[in-house]
Amino acid sequence: MADHSGHNHAAQAPAANAAAQGLDFPTMLGLAKKRLNAQQLEKVTQWENAVVRGNVKEQQIQTYKTLSRFWMDSIGAFVPYAKYMGEAAKLESSEKNLTFAAHLLLAELQKVEEEPLKIWMAKEAKELFEKALELNSANDSTKVGLGSTYFFGAAGANEPPMKGIGLIREVVEKNPNNAFAQYMMGVGSSVSGQWPKAIERFTKVAELEPDNLEVQLRLADINERTGDKAAAKKWYERLLQTIKRQEKAGTMKPNPEMVKQIEEHVKSL
Repeated sequence: MADHSGHNHAAQAPAANAAAQGLDFPTMLGLAKKRLNAQQLEKVTQWENAVVRGNVKEQQIQTYKTLSRFWMDSIGAFVPYAKYMGEAAKLESSEKNLTFAAHLLLAELQKVEEEPLKIWMAKEAKELFEKALELNSANDSTKVGLGSTYFFGAAGANEPPMKGIGLIREVVEKNPNNAFAQYMMGVGSSVSGQWPKAIERFTKVAELEPDNLEVQLRLADINERTGDKAAAKKWYERLLQTIKRQEKAGTMKPNPEMVKQIEEHVKSL
């Protein structure tokens, strides 16, 4: 239910079941290519060779963007799509494009269950956030994004995972009403099993963003998981109200099956 558009591109990503060791982009790309027909494979090979041969940076950028679009639009493979988008952004040194690619990876990795793939995506996002911060060290959203990657295994051998919390806390202390920072602090608490802290953070986000479906779902789930069925029921009912309101307003595509599932779940509490 986390992805209300009904799509989960990461689930379609190749190498989702790859072994924890040796998961890298060439391996995943090789698996993705097995989904191509002969004509598509020939096209991709030509583009890849163009990147290697191209001495003009602008040509390389455009080729990376072409590869990125191909992998998403024609194949629906998230990993090469995001990787090539990130490579183009690095060459452009565009804060906007670096943060877009990084946030995309950060959002998608939270839907991934396979730990090796999640760690790979977290490390990719971390590198992009770091490059964006070099261009603009004052961007709080980038700081929060960078800190968040540590929750999912992006920290290197010489970096403590708590460094991520420190980056986000710095933003929260400066601006307690930063919903993204509060949300990711809640995610960090969830990852470490600190449920009361997670509830506190997510409740703050729900106050700041009353129509945030994701945070309402998280609050319902955590309260149910920790045995507070009354609170869980309250949040599920609020989630239903928000979904129906957004569907009526046309800001959300109707999903009667999802609504039915939540309603039946509420009855079981």
